[in-house]
Amino acid sequence: MSLTETPSGLRHAVWVLRGNLVTATAAAGAILLALIAIFGPMLVPYDPAASDVPRALQPPSALHWAGTDQLGRDVFSRLIVATRLDLAIAVTAVSVSFVIGAVIGSLCGYVGGKLDRAIGRFVDVLMAFPLFVLAMAMVAALGNRVENIVIATAIINLPFYIRFARAEVNIRRNLGWVEAARACGDGHVSVVLRFLLPNVLPAMAVQMSLNLGWAILNAAGLSFIGLGVKPPTPEWGIMVAEGARFISTGRWWLVSFPGLALMLAVLCFNLLGDGLRDILDPRMRT
Repeated sequence: MSLTETPSGLRHAVWVLRGNLVTATAAAGAILLALIAIFGPMLVPYDPAASDVPRALQPPSALHWAGTDQLGRDVFSRLIVATRLDLAIAVTAVSVSFVIGAVIGSLCGYVGGKLDRAIGRFVDVLMAFPLFVLAMAMVAALGNRVENIVIATAIINLPFYIRFARAEVNIRRNLGWVEAARACGDGHVSVVLRFLLPNVLPAMAVQMSLNLGWAILNAAGLSFIGLGVKPPTPEWGIMVAEGARFISTGRWWLVSFPGLALMLAVLCFNLLGDGLRDILDPRMRT
């Protein structure tokens, strides 16, 4: 059982949220996004894919809260449905890179030697490229399907977790309690998985929260330039790209609402990362 699962850990989390309005607001925003992603598509007032050309490009009104697009589709309904896809891409990609990066980084930090040097050079090569450009290249090579966007986003996030886990495990591998575990007969794999990795994961959860916001931007950016999700699928990046063509004609709602959704989602996860640091840091406990 982790620290945050114990009663004392829960009390500490509540204490942090009560004392930090920004963190509490970010946590509420993240929960709201998750609820919208889960239940939103069942509650939208219109079919997000249904065209109604006579009602095209109407401004926000009581019938269409966020207006309609060039095909008469309800922008609000498309925004709500797009939340599920964007969050699914980000959460899946970051979770995959988190698990793989934590395991690889922990093994490198514990074993050292040739394995550490080989993985270190691989990470250096990845970090040498602009990460968004690398994602563009991978999606262009693999094809712009959702699963390929997830793969590309996971790969470009790997270096963060590998480096973090390696550094943390490298610091702890010769501490007394690790030596005691080895002396009691635990093998190297058991020491890494049972003792070292659980002590690294809480700190890495902060990085995971920050990467969620970046992964959402990455997926939306790929869709914006035509390498991400294919139209007419509702997706925030596609909606911004389609709305950008109408900015000069005064149809501000087409780009403003999806852009605002992107901004708020990224802001929530970035601010939540700062709060997670305070919640998970043992030095903050009293």
